[in-house]
Amino acid sequence: EGLASSIGFLISHQLNEKNMQDTAEKFASPDNCQTLDVPKDNATIWDNLNGKTKSKDLKLQHVQRFLTRGITAFARSVDGTQLSELQQDTLALLCNAQFELNCAKA
Repeated sequence: EGLASSIGFLISHQLNEKNMQDTAEKFASPDNCQTLDVPKDNATIWDNLNGKTKSKDLKLQHVQRFLTRGITAFARSVDGTQLSELQQDTLALLCNAQFELNCAKA
């Protein structure tokens, strides 16, 4: 009940940006997993994009930043040598969301 209520609240309310930034900073991508970060845009391509496209891309980067930090937090919360099926499924779903966002930006 308590967890479901927390999830419902968190999904339906925008949280304080400062608090979210502070929380995200605690979960920087590890050095040994470079793909667990927001992909860098090609500067040459970026310079030739129109304002609407840049704005959309920046919004996607914002979402990706929190997603990758969430994946990092999840990874730190489990024993990486022994994942349960539920943990493997969770990781697969989260990583697929990141993959789909990367494809949407391409």
